Amino acid sequence: MRAEAGRRVIPLNEDALRAMRELYHRASAIGGTQPDHYVFPACENGRFDPVTPQKSWRSAWRSLRKAAGIGALRFHDLRHHAITELAESQASDATIMAIAGHVSRQMLEHYSHVRLDLKRKALDELSTGRMISEGKRKGYDTNYDTTKPSGVSDHDVTYGKDWSGREDLNLRPPGPEPGALPG
Repeated sequence: MRAEAGRRVIPLNEDALRAMRELYHRASAIGGTQPDHYVFPACENGRFDPVTPQKSWRSAWRSLRKAAGIGALRFHDLRHHAITELAESQASDATIMAIAGHVSRQMLEHYSHVRLDLKRKALDELSTGRMISEGKRKGYDTNYDTTKPSGVSDHDVTYGKDWSGREDLNLRPPGPEPGALPG
């Protein structure tokens, strides 16, 4: 089956090149290295047919999982994992979409499951205390007093430092009730 994105060129890393070399050596052993031969030929009763593609991975995948001691892992789960790893490696969305053959941002979101720890790390980078202790001040000051002076109305946004040119964006939402957050 062909994706809507059509054919695409994907560079191979060292692991993939090593696997392709092994497949080529295996194909050489059975006489299947012609341009019209398949990388994964059909095999019936121990006989390979290099001009007919393998139709199903079910038996092979089940055997591999059993040999590796892995339970309910679907072959397609490897695609999800690879796309998640690419997302966590800081690859751009455009690069991930090109590699995976995704034609929409929605499909990318479906496949990339960025782990919670990575999300926490990204948010920790925004921590003012951490930036100051590591000398990473970003050219803006978040260490100003935002407490409301006495006598100022809750609707008055003129106190403290403006965060935006729009008044409605400068209003802070109310915080949690006292005692609502764990100690």
